[in-house]
Amino acid sequence: MKKIAITGGSGFFGEYLINFMLSKNIECLSIDINSPDKKNNKFSFEKINICDQEKLSNSLNDIDAIFHCVANVPLAKNKKLFKHTNILGTKSILDASLRKKIKKVIILSSSAVYGIPKKNPVNEQSETIPKEDYGKSKLEAEQVCYDPKYKDLDITIIRPRTIMGHGRLGIFEILFDWVSKGYNVPVLNNGKNIYQFIHAKDLAKACFISSKLEGINLINCGTEKYSSMYETLSNLCKYANTGSKIKSLPLGLIEPIMNVSSFLKLSPLAPYHSLMYGRSLYFDNKKINALGWTSEYSNDQMFRESYDWYLANKDNIGLQNQKSAHKNKVQQKILKLLRYLL
Repeated sequence: MKKIAITGGSGFFGEYLINFMLSKNIECLSIDINSPDKKNNKFSFEKINICDQEKLSNSLNDIDAIFHCVANVPLAKNKKLFKHTNILGTKSILDASLRKKIKKVIILSSSAVYGIPKKNPVNEQSETIPKEDYGKSKLEAEQVCYDPKYKDLDITIIRPRTIMGHGRLGIFEILFDWVSKGYNVPVLNNGKNIYQFIHAKDLAKACFISSKLEGINLINCGTEKYSSMYETLSNLCKYANTGSKIKSLPLGLIEPIMNVSSFLKLSPLAPYHSLMYGRSLYFDNKKINALGWTSEYSNDQMFRESYDWYLANKDNIGLQNQKSAHKNKVQQKILKLLRYLL
């Protein structure tokens, strides 16, 4: 590959992927509705809505592969946006690829398509039963790729576990804020559930390796160094050394409250977070390992790096950001109540 296009290049993972590809001397075009945070003349940028087929196609000159990273994430809590961006956006990318004769397309999907797994570890043949709108939209976007009209494309669908790395905030901003202030951190049912993450750098390597595959392929990807939710969060608290401790709450009592508050948009959490925070989900990496990929970062390393980045940058991007999901006054009261219960 000499030149690639990355949709969502201004996003958290998109920036990692661009930097990784540039390190391989691959020319990059970033496509996003948001401009990059920093001016970088090492890659080109086009401000385009991926569902605008004409503008999208016109931008894809001399492109060897498309890495499709744009998505409306769980925190959006918007079924219409999920359909527009996650499903119709994927179709638009594939149609543009056919139109411009770009054979290689790498689609970033989500582990949310598995819902609550019947057993772990999960592999590519495991049943997909998404339980909420975000996961359903990502699965439907995957199914678009199997339309016979795209049979001549080399499409790789990557399902990553929850992505971490410096600059990763979202709901993690709440966690890091609490830990930095010495507040107690909740787990459900003693945090016995095994939970796996993946560092953005490891995922970027997986995307690069997977782009060499032919035909349509499906690949799971997560760190090989993971542990229970209790161990992961406890180790972060020990590292921070602020006095934070892990406190357990009963899953059966808390989950219905989380679901209702999320539905009423009173909670900073999305339905997927309520669904999976107290449950196990981890991958069998045999398929990606067979391609020569191994993970570099462990759960603990990811959380420490992300926490350190938060501490160094919170005054600029932290809780003064009025767009932050947990700035809503009702949500603040709910979080305050939760801290009281802990």
